Amino acid sequence: MTTLLIATSNPGKVAEIASLLEGLNCRLIGLGDLPEAPPIVEETGATFAENALLKAEYYHRLTGLPTLADDSGLEVDALDGRPGVYSARYGSEGMTSAEQIELLLDEMKDAPDTRRKARFVCCVAVFGMVAGKEIEQIFEDRCEGRIARRPRGSGGFGYDPIFIDEETGHTFAELTPEEKALRSHRGKALQHTREFLVECLQKEN
Repeated sequence: MTTLLIATSNPGKVAEIASLLEGLNCRLIGLGDLPEAPPIVEETGATFAENALLKAEYYHRLTGLPTLADDSGLEVDALDGRPGVYSARYGSEGMTSAEQIELLLDEMKDAPDTRRKARFVCCVAVFGMVAGKEIEQIFEDRCEGRIARRPRGSGGFGYDPIFIDEETGHTFAELTPEEKALRSHRGKALQHTREFLVECLQKEN
């Protein structure tokens, strides 16, 4: 059975991605499941797609395993698209997600409702040998919403408590994991990824 490496050490993200890929005829592991934690790659790409592919290729080269990596982030109109590709590194080094949220809300404290439009963007890259074929594939999707004036909800991770989904009116942190999977940028991009991998793995059998 093929082992697919999910290139993240964030247990919340590993669990979310694994649930979205449920039913694939392969074993899914995260970086934390490796015998030794590999060095973290520097994300030097200018776009989400470049960073996702950079990570997937890097961890594949280190481990020999086909690797799935994603790069995602929040683009806020009032902040001219920031934090964008720097979403995970927003603010000073070592800041927690709660501190990053506080910083972003502080920067937007004077922004009226009409200027609080934002979107989550996700790119997923798959790199390595799957079913005897070398794969280099990227899938991208997004979801539109707006930035809340205060955090709401206890689910999810990252910026979920302040991202209000356009259609439901709830923050991602207020949605169940199943609801979020249907709505989120990562859920949509991984659905495309899953369809692609199902087809590849069927050829293996």
